[in-house]
Amino acid sequence: MGAAPTDQLPFGHVWLEGKTLVHLRDDQERPTHMPRGPAKRTGPGFLNPAMAPARTRSVLLLADALEHEWLVNGDQDLRALDALCATGVRVRRWRNEIPAEHQPRLRVAANDLDRFALQWLETTHQTWPPATPATHAVEDDRYERPPSGTMRNGVFIMQNDARMALLEAAYQWIDLDPFGSPVPFLDAAVQGLSRVGFLEVTATDTAALTGSSPGSQQRRYGAKGIVDSYAHDDAVRVLLGLVATTAARHDRTIEPVLALFDGHHVRISVKVRRSREGASSVLDQMGWRIREADGTYRFVHHPTPEEVERGSGPLWIGPLWNNDIASRMTEARVLEVCSPNEEALSDARAQGLVWDDDDRKYAERELIRSVRYISQAADLMSRDHTLYHMDDLPNMAGTGQAPKMEALFTALESEGYAAARVPDIDPFFVTDAPHETVMDIVRAMLGAASTLKRETSRP
Repeated sequence: MGAAPTDQLPFGHVWLEGKTLVHLRDDQERPTHMPRGPAKRTGPGFLNPAMAPARTRSVLLLADALEHEWLVNGDQDLRALDALCATGVRVRRWRNEIPAEHQPRLRVAANDLDRFALQWLETTHQTWPPATPATHAVEDDRYERPPSGTMRNGVFIMQNDARMALLEAAYQWIDLDPFGSPVPFLDAAVQGLSRVGFLEVTATDTAALTGSSPGSQQRRYGAKGIVDSYAHDDAVRVLLGLVATTAARHDRTIEPVLALFDGHHVRISVKVRRSREGASSVLDQMGWRIREADGTYRFVHHPTPEEVERGSGPLWIGPLWNNDIASRMTEARVLEVCSPNEEALSDARAQGLVWDDDDRKYAERELIRSVRYISQAADLMSRDHTLYHMDDLPNMAGTGQAPKMEALFTALESEGYAAARVPDIDPFFVTDAPHETVMDIVRAMLGAASTLKRETSRP
């Protein structure tokens, strides 16, 4: 597979995602910072800027795995594959933004079936090579048959059906980011992992995952949903449940590290290890979310027929994050790893980037948004918790209005409980406080506020 020369590609825009220069087609508008939702696909070579936060978190997680050695030991290489890489922005960011001291241990492979997209990847990766030169040769021992592909600046580029690419070698890290549902690729992805591995899965068919398209949800995920305040959390848990049961069919067990509903897609990241015992106990973490009359919910393993009518499932009912790892995903860390310094920006501008002070400010905000609230919520999301939507509190507590979120957290913490906002477009928070305690505090806060308002309004 030969690379297309730069002058044979429509020039378009030079864009910066993280520290990495990206070449966009001329028929794609210059992206905006802080994009939301799915972008209009313009054909091969398309980059969805709304997925940038997911790519940023992928860089942070991979860097963390190498630095803290929670996937492979310090004397071992880590083999990573982006099975549906498109134009390869994620793998280029891995190569360019993972700290230099870890790059020698990182082996990167990129695969896609779209020849044009792969040519775009080759050309851009040659035009803007990684900051730390990567001189890895093709690893003949990693494939069951001689590899068919091209090595470009430390990225081995393959053109295969993703299911074939996933089964050609044992990877410690697999990223699965399809256009739509990941269901057709999950079995191959699990089988393509080494004995201990890491799997990141993206799903953009949120109508199916949330239950707003019940037929699709049943066909693809074997689940039933309810479209209410908990639909986003249901979507995350439905996908986790499918990955967990898929892994169990191959004698593997999962441990969630980070699982999010991010605007228009669900993104889950899980450790996967071979364990017949763990696979046999997968149903211990599967169940249903049952809605109660007071607006709350509870998880059950085996719902009654009446509970099924007001429930969603089957889905994952265990913890969603890993506290140790997620707590390190801070705003300071993302700027350290993924934000370019002034020297790098000057070099990028010399290579065609149009980037002013406002762009730099907005780009830093975008990086911060990609990890906002994660470290603060890491502890609660890694153990039993209750999820609340702030807009539901007035009806639940009978107060007519909700308190300020930070003031509520302070009140809960003063009673010995934990509370934190969770990453979502909507104002959700989690707490380990009993429901009645939350309601009592809300009523007390708003009752005191109402009394103060009446007193101050008296002549």
